[in-house]
Amino acid sequence: MPRHFLKLSDLAPAEARQVVARASALKRQTDTGYRPFTGKTLAMIFTKNSTRTRVSFEAGMARFGGHALFLHSAATQLGRDEPISDTAQVLSRMCSAIMIRNDSQRDQQELAANSRVPVINGLSDLHHPCQLLADLQTWFEHRGDPRGKTAAWIGDGNNVCHSFIEAAALFEFKLKIAAPIGYAPDAQLVRAAGGAVELVDTPQLAATGADLIVTDTWTSMGQEAETQKRLQAFAGYQVDAALMKLARPEAIFLHCLPAHRGEEVAAEVIDGPQSVIYDEAENRLWAQMALLEFLLQ
Repeated sequence: MPRHFLKLSDLAPAEARQVVARASALKRQTDTGYRPFTGKTLAMIFTKNSTRTRVSFEAGMARFGGHALFLHSAATQLGRDEPISDTAQVLSRMCSAIMIRNDSQRDQQELAANSRVPVINGLSDLHHPCQLLADLQTWFEHRGDPRGKTAAWIGDGNNVCHSFIEAAALFEFKLKIAAPIGYAPDAQLVRAAGGAVELVDTPQLAATGADLIVTDTWTSMGQEAETQKRLQAFAGYQVDAALMKLARPEAIFLHCLPAHRGEEVAAEVIDGPQSVIYDEAENRLWAQMALLEFLLQ
């Protein structure tokens, strides 16, 4: 049976650390001619827009000597209601792995259940695990092992937040989450993380003493009709200089991008010295290369 990566907890703690360490090792290497994916193809299914996910997977496959196929759902038979199970059966007979970026975690599970090859979650409504591999790689590279440290999530309890919750349990750090009423993360995921996760009442409580502060856009793809409602609900949840001062002096700031300066984060923070967002974005490449290597070899 193939190994799938639909959520971060599909990896054991030791495996997650192995992938992150390998990502940093790949990043440090000069081109040695290492091409383990010659003749291999990654099918990439997109129903949602993408910059970093598409480019990082395509570039990663090219660096490894393989090839990536961009498949927009509207331009495939999925757009004409072909069953996901049929798509899985066909693609997995032609390709070495499948990456999917869509709305539904349940659809990803059906794809994986019918695939002969690894299926990777490039983003769903519930999880964004590839982002967390890059985030953890960035934290390791800038501040060392996160074990025993504290991260603060400020804002929407969304898919990235859910993957951060799983990361806290896997990598043994404390995650404090501050989200407005009605926008808390999935309660079942919070319970599963046990003492690794704490929901707090204000962004200030989350940020105080934190080693890492992270946020995401208040209005994700598909939620545009809720923009005004969300702007009101998230008032007071902006990560600004005052909030960063509550964290440890050496704290770093992460954001998976795209960002809205002046909304979830102030320009002085995201463009300031504690921000490592572009290292974080680049690390999507290395983390996914390490993940692909892990799943295919």
